[in-house]
Amino acid sequence: MKLLVIGFGQCGGRIADEFVRLGIRARVERKINIITGAFAVNTDVADLTGLSTIKPDYRHRILIGGQKTGGHGVGKINELGAEIAREDSDKIIDAIRTTEQLAETDAFLLIAGAAGGTGSGAIATVTQQLKERYIEKPLYNLIVLPFQHEEEVEGRTIYNSATCLKSAYLVADAVILIDNQRYISKNFSIRSNLAKINALIAEPFYNLLCAGEEKKPQYIGSRILDGGDIIQTLAGWTVIGYSKSQIPRIKNPFDFREKISESQRGVQVMNNAISELSLQCNPADAARGLYLVSAPPKEMDMNLVKDLGAHLKRIAPEAIIRIGDYPREKASLNVTVILSELGGVSKIVAYFTQTIDLITAIKKKREGIEVEHRGLEEAFKDIPSLL
Repeated sequence: MKLLVIGFGQCGGRIADEFVRLGIRARVERKINIITGAFAVNTDVADLTGLSTIKPDYRHRILIGGQKTGGHGVGKINELGAEIAREDSDKIIDAIRTTEQLAETDAFLLIAGAAGGTGSGAIATVTQQLKERYIEKPLYNLIVLPFQHEEEVEGRTIYNSATCLKSAYLVADAVILIDNQRYISKNFSIRSNLAKINALIAEPFYNLLCAGEEKKPQYIGSRILDGGDIIQTLAGWTVIGYSKSQIPRIKNPFDFREKISESQRGVQVMNNAISELSLQCNPADAARGLYLVSAPPKEMDMNLVKDLGAHLKRIAPEAIIRIGDYPREKASLNVTVILSELGGVSKIVAYFTQTIDLITAIKKKREGIEVEHRGLEEAFKDIPSLL
């Protein structure tokens, strides 16, 4: 599957930078093209300057709202970020039109942090603009949720996250949710932590994107998981997980105990991938799912693929599951899992509920009257949209 990637704000730009690295890695290691174009969009000049892999010209690092912000950002006001993105969307669209491989692009991936100003405000607005122009291509949003300390300390964080998520859900074909808190490592500097987190966010997409673009016959799986399978899987709230395990040297390949341990190893790696999903959720709430297993050809057989499929079906019994194998890795067993069209995501419900409570409290204070607190589904429409 070939993606055109656009990162918004500081968070989105840095993750888009990681996707460019994935694309370079795929071309060098596998002679495969998975990234057709990459852009960073920001209202802050310093953030654009800090990127390292996206091309440094003005068509790929796009400054918007320069007259309003002086190139210094929007100060976490995502309504202003949305307004600027609407006004300067032509800059972004004109840049995309210059992409030589635009016709080969299977889907757009737009990336932003939910809690900021520019990315949080711009991602849904630009998604809507692109959807009107490229109706034949799916548009996916990858949205990064804030750290726990940001939610506790910065009052604007919850509000921005809720309005960003609602707006993205209304226009994107799927919203891939990434919880920053699940990737954090202790005893590392802030810069090291953020760089590691960004790399971990992008890594699960590597084999997933490469599998359907493989050209060498010996690396093409018996069950190919290509762009069509991914497009049919991604819908609504979505999470992704990935796990990798080194394959021990087998002493006797004909020993039945070695064969049993092979299957157990595969199920364990899948369990690890599910435990490392990008956002904590209940897999039973998923209506769609897929998994891709990648390992040396001699380490994969139909029993392994069958066991993994049966295991995922037990965990997500209501999901339509697509499966694939990719005989590419040399000495490791890798499993990538996607769960999509999730019915209930507690983290998102909490953002909406807290934002509704905040809006209710503000109304009470301003109007001096009692405002009835309603259920989540009824009050959902009271969360402002950035569109």
